[in-house]
Amino acid sequence: MERTFEIIFDKLVYSCAFETYRGHEEFIPDYFLGFQLSGETHAFHDKERMIIKENTVVLVRKNQLIRTVKHPSKNGKYQFLSITLDQETLRQYAAENRITADERFSDTERLFFESDEFFRGYFVSLLPYIDKTKAATSRLIVLKVKEAIELILQSNPDFKNLLFDFSEPHKIDLKEFMIKNFMFNVSVETFARLTGRSLSGFKRDFNKAFNITPKQWLKEKRLEEAYYLIRHKNKKPSDIYLELGFENLSHFYYAFKQKFGMTTSEI
Repeated sequence: MERTFEIIFDKLVYSCAFETYRGHEEFIPDYFLGFQLSGETHAFHDKERMIIKENTVVLVRKNQLIRTVKHPSKNGKYQFLSITLDQETLRQYAAENRITADERFSDTERLFFESDEFFRGYFVSLLPYIDKTKAATSRLIVLKVKEAIELILQSNPDFKNLLFDFSEPHKIDLKEFMIKNFMFNVSVETFARLTGRSLSGFKRDFNKAFNITPKQWLKEKRLEEAYYLIRHKNKKPSDIYLELGFENLSHFYYAFKQKFGMTTSEI
């Protein structure tokens, strides 16, 4: 069935679908403000699974991994609209308005909430650009992004401590992070960035923590999890191989047989 993922202008993205489908792993480099026009987005990341229901606004943190499943509404349509709040724009906004972060924003704060008339009005104002009934000038794009920031701060002034924290990512516990995120099929470079390390620093620290290379460990960890799910949870390989970071089913079968000396059906 038809589905679209369209960049309307450089910071506005519209996603539409008419059937349930699983999205690819995504690395989110910048904050973005999203609005669920219709249907539901089921999102999974290292901390939790969350359901973004229709008429919900979500502020998504930068520098994280996320996996989604998109479900159309009862009328058969999925629509999600998002606008990116990139670092350069946030820095400029903070300078113009003399705003600084004065404390660390809580990592456990939930960042999605029901839309009010201001947020709904804002996203409705973007629909003409999606419908191609109006073209966006560069000046208007800047104004619409700034309007999004204003609405976020109006909804919760403490969001300034999230959006305007420009400190460098600090090194986090590599071992804990990898155990939580091994199932995401992203590059080693992305894992390095998310743990606050250069690629060489990540590989060095990884070897100290696991005494094995990142690629080898990821393959072993995913296969061990697969064995557990098939053997003890009666899961089918076709239902779990993508969830565990394998790109195709035939490669999964080959790697599984190579590691355990038996096929998935034999265990």
